[in-house]
Amino acid sequence: MKPLASSGTRAPGGAINPEYEARMQLQDQFKTGLDVAKYTAKIMRKDMAEYDADTTTYTQSLGCWHGFVAQQKMISIKKNFGSTNKRYLYLSGWMIAAMRSEFGPLPDQSMHEKTAVPALIEEIYTFLRQADARELNKLYKQLDKAIKENDKVAEANITNQINNFETHIVPIIADIDAGFGNEEATYLLAKKMIEAGACCVQMENQVSDAKQCGHQAGKVTVPMRTSWQKLMLSVMHSLSLVLRMELFLLELTLLAPDLLRRSLSQRLQEILPPSTTVS
Repeated sequence: MKPLASSGTRAPGGAINPEYEARMQLQDQFKTGLDVAKYTAKIMRKDMAEYDADTTTYTQSLGCWHGFVAQQKMISIKKNFGSTNKRYLYLSGWMIAAMRSEFGPLPDQSMHEKTAVPALIEEIYTFLRQADARELNKLYKQLDKAIKENDKVAEANITNQINNFETHIVPIIADIDAGFGNEEATYLLAKKMIEAGACCVQMENQVSDAKQCGHQAGKVTVPMRTSWQKLMLSVMHSLSLVLRMELFLLELTLLAPDLLRRSLSQRLQEILPPSTTVS
């Protein structure tokens, strides 16, 4: 972004000052959920590569169940740590079931409305965009004050803060449970989640209508082919949205999860573009 300055006067004819228009564009740089997903997917891929090279550079995913909670977490992290680097948000299925369902608090058994997940993703990113707008507005006011007082040192310092502003938008890892239905139902829900802004979808290989929390006994798993089909449909949709760095996590609760993960990873690597890394 080019250095900002304020003329302190309105544009001819009472129109919006071009300077203020540029400021508003920076406050609203993510127009859609897909813009968010593409931006955060790049972050996640970078962080994965760094972790592969050095396991001490891990990320932290903070659970949240409301946009305001996510917003205050990110504001607090930036204030206390100076950056949101390697801090993600995690939408756990049990949180959504317990605190976001219109049916009231529910157990972690995919009994809540499937639309509650993409709705929460969209809500969170609305609040995080608001945090961007609020923080930048404070900087704009400080810049105008420095210019008015002809304080060149303060003006240069604030301009630098604006030009190097770090957004509150961070990656979201979203729990899709077992897909809430068959392959097509999983595809449609993953589509809504990606379009809302999710760059990472976590999926389980349990039977949707018999889904249990991971630590509970009595889990009923589906054939690997079914999990494969659900995963492929979701990945294909991400590619159709040009999310070529999209990440899907398949949570396997079978006897040989490591072997199956390797098998899936190898097959994904065969069909995805060469620039795509599969973990």
